[in-house]
Amino acid sequence: MASKSHLPPPVMAVSRSLRRTNPITYILAAGLCIFFLYFFFADGTSIPRIKNLDAGAKQILSSKDAASNALSPPSLPHIKPKLAEGEVMAPPPVVHYHMNNVTVTGDPIGNRESVLILTPLARFYDGYWDNLVKLSYPHDLISLGFIIPKGREGNLATQQLQERIQKTQAPTNKNRFASITILRQDDEIPVLTSEHERHALSAQKERRAAMSKARNALLFTTLGPTTSWVLWLDSDIVETPASLVQDLASHDKGIIVPNCFQRYYNKDKESMDVRPYDFNSWQDSPTAKGLAEKMGPEEILLEGCIITTSN
Repeated sequence: MASKSHLPPPVMAVSRSLRRTNPITYILAAGLCIFFLYFFFADGTSIPRIKNLDAGAKQILSSKDAASNALSPPSLPHIKPKLAEGEVMAPPPVVHYHMNNVTVTGDPIGNRESVLILTPLARFYDGYWDNLVKLSYPHDLISLGFIIPKGREGNLATQQLQERIQKTQAPTNKNRFASITILRQDDEIPVLTSEHERHALSAQKERRAAMSKARNALLFTTLGPTTSWVLWLDSDIVETPASLVQDLASHDKGIIVPNCFQRYYNKDKESMDVRPYDFNSWQDSPTAKGLAEKMGPEEILLEGCIITTSN
């Protein structure tokens, strides 16, 4: 049996190469650590996507802030890069957006606030586009979004819309819009030709369900980090004040609905006349709220009428 030996504990020797390391190595390592710490914890203030003017929260969107990729936020103007044959577009960059700089005020022009105008478009009316381009709000602060149903009617509306867009967004036109997005619905919805068919009570559930899905898809696809205001403008609105955006924003309300009127031929007066048109875009009355509390899941309330439908 071997006897126990009293030896000192093992000690690891210092590497010869480590003892001779140049001090510059430590400096470079420290610099690299600082770089990684800055990359992961920096707040991105050096990335100027939304700038402040003076001491206020005014916003300005310049051409160099334009989106450089088709997948970038659609509320920013998109500049198509020139790609060689076979070249693949680079993925969009990771960008820090300071949402606290996006203001919503009663002076949208003074604060350079971006406006997103959204329109579900089943038919294209020249009067709609003519009225749109006459808006006095700075067009470089306006982004447009459209959603068009699938089918023959939708194809025609898309073609007519694109023809007007090509003229309005021409490089020679200094009054171009910031960006325009066109979406096509996956499903073909029935087109109700007459006003009577569109407003028939029996068609309201299916019609309004389709409209809600289309509006949600359009909003969630086009809403970007620079958007201050969203204006829903129906495709058959052909006449508004040029100052429509400023007029609505001046009330300084979160949600506001203007009066809508219709021009028509009054047989009694034998002349053209004007009458109130939109009766279903208002807050519910206490009576309507009371009825809604007693309604079943398959019942909908329309202008005081209850319709019972089944799936």
